[in-house]
Amino acid sequence: MKKILITGGAGFIGSHTAVSLVQSGFEPVILDNFSNSDHSVIGSLERILETKIKWYEADCLDRDSVREIFSENEFAGVIHFAASKAVGESVANPLKYYRNNVESLLILLDAMAEYGVKDLVFSSSCTVYGQPEILPVSESTPRQEAESPYGNTKKICEDILRDYIKSGAKSRIVALRYFNPIGAHPSSEIGELPKGVPANLVPFITQTAAGIRQQLTVFGDDYDTPDGTCVRDYIHVLDLADAHVKSIQYLFKQQDTFYDVFNVGTGNGNTVLEVIKAFEKVSGKKLNYRIGPRREGDVVKTWANTDKIKNLLGWTPKYSLEDSMRDAWNWQVKLGSAGK
Repeated sequence: MKKILITGGAGFIGSHTAVSLVQSGFEPVILDNFSNSDHSVIGSLERILETKIKWYEADCLDRDSVREIFSENEFAGVIHFAASKAVGESVANPLKYYRNNVESLLILLDAMAEYGVKDLVFSSSCTVYGQPEILPVSESTPRQEAESPYGNTKKICEDILRDYIKSGAKSRIVALRYFNPIGAHPSSEIGELPKGVPANLVPFITQTAAGIRQQLTVFGDDYDTPDGTCVRDYIHVLDLADAHVKSIQYLFKQQDTFYDVFNVGTGNGNTVLEVIKAFEKVSGKKLNYRIGPRREGDVVKTWANTDKIKNLLGWTPKYSLEDSMRDAWNWQVKLGSAGK
């Protein structure tokens, strides 16, 4: 079984990708500092997979620890999730974001080169597109000036990877530009587990329904959209995890020096109110929400053109918005009204 290192592997997307890797015949090895995840995720993964998971508690900024992990394992590839990712925090503390997100990538690339590991799947973001002028967004859509230091770190990291490959480095890299991951594993063993107040819509919905949050605020209902609320492309986390596995398999077939980017979304946009209605339908619960003022920095609408990833990687999403909301709610029910 080929070993794949997953940095940030105890997080929301990383943990689901670990499941998909095992189910596809790989052996995931998790590296996580648990700053935004919980140690209980390891046990949950082992229950789902009925096997032990190798994991390290370490920081990607610790060059010696990263080198030690590479020296102890023969990795066939790396999936790099580990990063700080709260937009608001990045505005308040930009140096943390440039250090965590950019420097960690450089340390990882150095270790990969030293130990002869060629293949890397990088966690990028649709934030690199800003507010696009034409929808849906394709990979050839020009990147806009970033709305936040977080978004800028993703642009910078993409540029680093592109320049690294242009230099002739013997490495094969895919950057996946995620849209909006939601949902949870159908077993309800793993799911999105934000620390503190959620920064994303769906955990705020489920926590409000569970009584953890008093009320959900919808930021603006006067945008140029079908019902006035912002439009996003919401993708089930298991579909996103599958895209990572297909990306690794795709890289194995490429020339020694290779770089490309792919959108990962459903190809459809849903408004905030449509997401709320989907939740109410599958949960049978009426959500307590109010319409508030617009939130500064919000992109009005964006969704993905996914033709490229479908054609080149053979990837298509399997789960609907209602599937995602049902799995997210079942996960919240298991956590209980106190969260976790």
